[in-house]
Amino acid sequence: MTDLFEKPTPPNSNECCESGVCNPCVWDHYYAELQKWRIQQSDLKTKENKDINQ
Repeated sequence: MTDLFEKPTPPNSNECCESGVCNPCVWDHYYAELQKWRIQQSDLKTKENKDINQ
């Protein structure tokens, strides 16, 4: 079974320096993790729909 990702939480306001020079920024990491979570949720929903329709 695939491990389920936890929905990531956005960084706290004090975690980003807002200078625009950090690479990667804490927001970059957050959005990457959020994308992984959304893809997994979509895949799970598709699989669930297939299971229901069989």
